[in-house]
Amino acid sequence: MELYPDDANFGDARRVQTDTVSKKLQWYRALVVVLVLMLGFFVWIEGRAWLAGSRDPHATPRPIVPRQPLSSGELGTIDLFEKTSPSVVYIANVGVRQDFFTLNVYEIPQGTGSGFIWDENGYVVTNAHVIQGARRLQVKLADQSMWPAQFVGWEPDKDLAVLKIDAPRDQLRPIAVGRSGDLRVGQNVLAIGNPFGFDQTLTTGIISGLGREIQSVTNRPIRDVIQTDAAINPGNSGGPLLDSAGRLIGVNTAIFSPSGAYAGIGFAVPVDTVNRLVPQLIRYGKVRRAAMGIELASDSVAKSYDLSGVLVRRVQRGSAAARAGVRPSRVGRNGEVVLGDVIVEVGDIPVRNVEDLLRILDEREVGETVTVSVTRGNQSVDLEVTLQELRE
Repeated sequence: MELYPDDANFGDARRVQTDTVSKKLQWYRALVVVLVLMLGFFVWIEGRAWLAGSRDPHATPRPIVPRQPLSSGELGTIDLFEKTSPSVVYIANVGVRQDFFTLNVYEIPQGTGSGFIWDENGYVVTNAHVIQGARRLQVKLADQSMWPAQFVGWEPDKDLAVLKIDAPRDQLRPIAVGRSGDLRVGQNVLAIGNPFGFDQTLTTGIISGLGREIQSVTNRPIRDVIQTDAAINPGNSGGPLLDSAGRLIGVNTAIFSPSGAYAGIGFAVPVDTVNRLVPQLIRYGKVRRAAMGIELASDSVAKSYDLSGVLVRRVQRGSAAARAGVRPSRVGRNGEVVLGDVIVEVGDIPVRNVEDLLRILDEREVGETVTVSVTRGNQSVDLEVTLQELRE
């Protein structure tokens, strides 16, 4: 007598049991689907009834409440924007990219920025970093007309650049130029630009600080920068910062923000610097830097000799300094070091270190004559130096 079924009978029993479970699951699934559909239908019917009960077939627009006249401040801002915005332009920077497989070259947008009309000859001022790396540049005026732009010159150390477009004079609205030397913290300012590609955008704020220093695209310092809380975002670069009279007081150049967007701190190159450098960029395509034709000892060397000022190490032959009688350092007959002139003042401005002297020369023009006060041994000597162009 067999105590266990054979393998075939056992397999048939398992299949029968599996088929029974499967049919039950299918029935349960069908039941769940029917219940869900019934619940959905019920909710839909009740929802329609609820919405119908909450609607008013007699609803009409609410009456308009008349407003008081715009304030004088609002009217002033509107008038300023309407007068100045035609001077502001949209700049598109177009670069190239080569396909890795086909080697075809494509033009691609590299970025956008802002700028403004400098004069009726079609010169446009913007930031150097806005046009950096561009293969082709386009300028869109306030009337939405697009013009190809020609590169004229730039000064990356000050983040300034000049372009030129051949638009008709009646389409060019030069911006009014003010001063930045007499600005005060707390003054109202306005910025017009194209943040994130939205053209003709106006933001307002105040001057938050003066005399700031930031780094240019060449990592050289830009001094006397204006700090403002007027919203400046990517795309505002190169646009004008205006005072409450609608005059240019700075060129928006950078923001301080960990996220890259507006965080309440923006910077603008002061207009006094812009007005001094732009004519040079238009005339020469570059800034002619003033120099004396001397080589300076480092501050550490001057300090080791307990000198207060900047020690002249060498004087270039035939240079402005040589003609003025500036004396270099030299080695005496017995091998001892004979110190040259120590520059302590230029044009009544004290010189304490090399950076002071470079900053003073940066504000001077080629051909300008300045009084250079030097210490020569135990004597104080004033020399008249007609500045020359810096030899690169």
